[in-house]
Amino acid sequence: MRSTFRSIAITGALVAALAAPAAAGAVTLTGSGSSAAQPYMLELFKAYSRLHPSVHFKYIADGGNAGVKDVQAGRSQFSINTRPPEPSDGGTTYVKLFLDALCIGVNRANSASNISLGNLKNAFLGVDTSWSQVPGSNVSGTIDPIGRNSAAGQYTFFQQSVLGGATQASNVQQDTSDGLVAVGIQHDRNAIGYVGLAHSGGAIKSLTVNGVPCSARYIRSKQYPLFRFDWGVIPTSHASVRVEQFFDWTRTSKAAGQIINRAGAVAAFNR
Repeated sequence: MRSTFRSIAITGALVAALAAPAAAGAVTLTGSGSSAAQPYMLELFKAYSRLHPSVHFKYIADGGNAGVKDVQAGRSQFSINTRPPEPSDGGTTYVKLFLDALCIGVNRANSASNISLGNLKNAFLGVDTSWSQVPGSNVSGTIDPIGRNSAAGQYTFFQQSVLGGATQASNVQQDTSDGLVAVGIQHDRNAIGYVGLAHSGGAIKSLTVNGVPCSARYIRSKQYPLFRFDWGVIPTSHASVRVEQFFDWTRTSKAAGQIINRAGAVAAFNR
């Protein structure tokens, strides 16, 4: 029975070809999309190519929304997106692959440990412009919000889930990848930004949102307010069978579930 699975996204302005020496019957699957999902997908690509040495991957992390347009235009066989399907995604099929979340990060010098959805919305709409308006923060001066540009599925998810459909204020720095958002937060004491789970630790401090941590436990239970799925996207007509098989493996195999969890996301459907 033909699977309905969809695509994958990875690096950001970077083409990664995960390939061994060419062999008889070798095939390269071309994808594009989310940079937030890149750390998970790269590990899944590597593992699948070890299991199936004739299957290789080429991926451009140009943003989840951009990746969907690539699939619609026939430039990519699959995409990975971090937001649910929308009417503008005609001609594509979306499949839930695994759980992830939009985490809120600040500089480690900031004493804030929690932010409400209301305060977060106000910071990115330009209503609240000073850290003195955010409970628990020891930072003085202006809030420096960092987000994504409109090519990113993260941008759309944040707009829908936090901003109530409104557009980010003009003072929001719009970056082209999750990694750049994390770097910006790391180097700016006054910064606040949103990133996927994979980029939420290390050099930046992840805040609880409405008192709930952005962690695997609370994402799996769907208690974290900004939990979400990462979606595979493929063309509704004439989808690659090899891509569908890869998505089936990603969703259902025990090995893939272990890889997803180790890479920092949360397996949702794996045995």
